[in-house]
Amino acid sequence: MAGYGLDSSNHLDRFLEEDLLKLNIKSKIINASVSGDTSSGGLNRLNWSLQDDYDLFILGLGANDMLRGINPEVTKNNLINIIKTVLDKNIPILLTGMQAPSSYGNAYQKSFNEIYSNLAEEFEISYYSFLLEGVALNPELNQADGKHPNIKGVKIISQNLAKKINNLKN
Repeated sequence: MAGYGLDSSNHLDRFLEEDLLKLNIKSKIINASVSGDTSSGGLNRLNWSLQDDYDLFILGLGANDMLRGINPEVTKNNLINIIKTVLDKNIPILLTGMQAPSSYGNAYQKSFNEIYSNLAEEFEISYYSFLLEGVALNPELNQADGKHPNIKGVKIISQNLAKKINNLKN
């Protein structure tokens, strides 16, 4: 979500504002993400990030936890603390899920992948099951590292998120 490897004019927040406007949703997106950040880093910055009033909080953390092999329970607990803090401020949340590859082993993959759907159900918050839907593992939509979306990939992610947000309004 932070736009690793991309010029700031090609970050997700820029495209998402445009895609929402096309759906007649005027918005000001504040991108508080940091490249390489884990759920712990997001939790540590949370109070700073929540200084204003917001109509929606898009929670998209955990991918870097997975890439670093952080215990899924640690990720889950950090996300729980973020969700509770945001909900205490009466801000609706859209939780965006991530998926671990099978190369991490079946136990890790299952434990990690269940975090998002379980939290969405537990806290009764909006849920988008896979932030990288249609983009992950597609070389044409990712940078040379195969992990981070390129401009084309970011545009697809933005369009998918905009549709999800539009559906939340209806």
